[in-house]
Amino acid sequence: MGNISKMINRRAPYFTLEGIEGVVNLTDFKGKKVILYFYPKDMTPGCTIQANDFTAFAPEFEKENAVVVGISKDPITSHEKFKVKEELDIILLTDEEHFVQEEYGVWQKKKFMGRSYMGTSRTTFVIDERGYVRKIWENVKVKGHAKEVLKSLSGINS
Repeated sequence: MGNISKMINRRAPYFTLEGIEGVVNLTDFKGKKVILYFYPKDMTPGCTIQANDFTAFAPEFEKENAVVVGISKDPITSHEKFKVKEELDIILLTDEEHFVQEEYGVWQKKKFMGRSYMGTSRTTFVIDERGYVRKIWENVKVKGHAKEVLKSLSGINS
């Protein structure tokens, strides 16, 4: 951690990942703002709240010319179950080898019940229409987060 903030006003790292709808590249969203959020695991309490909140605000994000993209290390089959069960209206991509998470600095050492392990740090990036990182939230607390991200968009123009 710590180096993530150095990404502000820099070009967002390019990626190509598989999603439910097929292969997705960051450049597919050129001309749109991208809300890129990394989350630990499908169908867990915090991740479910976060995905549902982003879905609830999907029409407002669309009005701001923004698309919401969630990335985790879960496989496509897990994303499909999650999307159907929760009726999600966001793009979910899989990064099973955590290459993209490492590129964005969100694959980090975590601790749980005295055990250390590598995992996804809940982090959100706002990428502008030209592909530059404009805002970052690290160690996201899910309650109210989607609304906070939406509010931040009005001040972001490429």
